[in-house]
Amino acid sequence: MTALIKNKILNYKNRERFYILFIFTLSLILLCSFSLNNAGKKWVVVIDAGHGGKDPGAVGANSLEKNITLAVALKTGEYIEKYMENVTVIYTRKTDTFVELRDRAEIANKNNADLFISIHVNGTASNRIQGTETFIMGLTRDKENLDVAMKENSVILLESDYSTKYENFDPTSPESYIMFTLMQNIYQQQSTTFASKIQDQFTNRVNRIDRGVKQSGFLVLYMTTMPSILTELGFITNSAEEKFLNSTEGQDYLASALFRACREYINEIDRRSGISTANTDDEKTIPPNTIAEKPLINEIAFMVQITSSTSKREMRPENFNGISDLFEIAENNRFKYASGRFDDYSEAVEYRKIIEKKYPDAFVIAVKNNKTIPLQQAIEQKKNKF
Repeated sequence: MTALIKNKILNYKNRERFYILFIFTLSLILLCSFSLNNAGKKWVVVIDAGHGGKDPGAVGANSLEKNITLAVALKTGEYIEKYMENVTVIYTRKTDTFVELRDRAEIANKNNADLFISIHVNGTASNRIQGTETFIMGLTRDKENLDVAMKENSVILLESDYSTKYENFDPTSPESYIMFTLMQNIYQQQSTTFASKIQDQFTNRVNRIDRGVKQSGFLVLYMTTMPSILTELGFITNSAEEKFLNSTEGQDYLASALFRACREYINEIDRRSGISTANTDDEKTIPPNTIAEKPLINEIAFMVQITSSTSKREMRPENFNGISDLFEIAENNRFKYASGRFDDYSEAVEYRKIIEKKYPDAFVIAVKNNKTIPLQQAIEQKKNKF
């Protein structure tokens, strides 16, 4: 090997080391800046209801994606505004209007948002697929993820002069997605953490099928400059899931799950910054359930889950804000704590209204054989029984 070639290789390696060090240092500075900027200030969360107006999104047997995403987005924002005084909520749309993809990201960027939540509903040719999944900006690793990104990015085809606006990006061409392999989102870790919390809430609190946290090339995430996620609430093309997505209860639970994930993420960042995250909820003691405590039986029962933990807690009223009617469910390496036991779903809903004064994110669950089962499935089985 000649000295000239050796020098060229050495120079190339030195430049490569420099670029890696530069990118690492820049990322570290931006991450530190992100934490410091959030210390002691009001958070800004932008909630993006996918599709809208002339863009219906995925189409089900009896409903449209754009209506579901708007309903859940507005409910999520209401939860955040009601229970998180340190957060300002901004919506990309609050009505059935068409908002261009770049404008959604621009709303977040102009308002210096700290979190961007894009809410969507999935659709596929198969009516058997169901479950929730949450995406972050990243490499498109398989065809299934690419298909989802292509479907969501295709909305730009409804915009005038989209080729110029998006620099000749073609959402229908796999080659266009090569651009996403050339960048690494500096907020990837924060986005992943937030996305994981969302999936955890969907799975453990709303009993949805977990399709995981994934990466793909979404334009709306690519254009934002803060931790950002795109979550798919379920499949509108699955009859059972479409029914859940359109039900008042289903939308409430999904919105509550997004709120809880958001609250957990923000509180975690604030704690690292030394900011108090004390609970400011009503301190009145919740009266115990009027139904006498008794062991679970192997029939479907409706309960109100108040909390869950990775470690076992002693079931004493003082450990659960005065609630004495308690049940423990050990499941998925977690201990879930619920109160009440009802044969009728509507009675459990009424009891939740009492519980939420102390536990605002309490929700109704269905239990059989000492394990939780999908709520909609339990309601249907109860109806069929009678």
